[in-house]
Amino acid sequence: MKLFHKLLTALVIATFTASVASAAPVPAKKQRQTPQGIYLTAVEAHDLVKKDPSKVLFIDVRTPYELEYVGYTDMIDKNIPIAFKTDKKWNEKKSRFARVFNKDFVAQVEAAFAKKGLTKDDMIILMCRSGDRSAYASKLMDKAGYKNVATVVDGFEGGKDKTTYHRTVNGWKNAKLPWTYKLDKTKMYMN
Repeated sequence: MKLFHKLLTALVIATFTASVASAAPVPAKKQRQTPQGIYLTAVEAHDLVKKDPSKVLFIDVRTPYELEYVGYTDMIDKNIPIAFKTDKKWNEKKSRFARVFNKDFVAQVEAAFAKKGLTKDDMIILMCRSGDRSAYASKLMDKAGYKNVATVVDGFEGGKDKTTYHRTVNGWKNAKLPWTYKLDKTKMYMN
């Protein structure tokens, strides 16, 4: 009987993962493609988290200041930035302050996983502004042995409109999903 339950559970997980893996289209940009190949739109991520939040770890990888000034969804489990802006280095190519990557990112995600009582088989959903940083974070988690990692391809703010260059195309905010400027300290990155 135990073997039957294990096989049934494995079949349900495999079916769920296969259906999620083909949810959003594969991103055209190579840097947004991930080893796991699990791509979600903001709407799909919302629906997955809402369906069973106890089985998903939902991480916003933007900087704490982005969450404060742009907003965030209270549906996240934690804000764990993949990178920070620094005023100590300059990015000549992009004419702006440089990014410094969070060397403790994987360990911090693993701590959030453990705190929630999840295993490496459970799903991680990563979201950033528009899909680049979440894809990079997904690659790091893959190297750490996590194979059920989804990236929100349209991110929190979505893509840029081709005429105004404002972020008004797709994304969490533009899909009218729940979001706020009021931060929950327990979910924020504190260093």
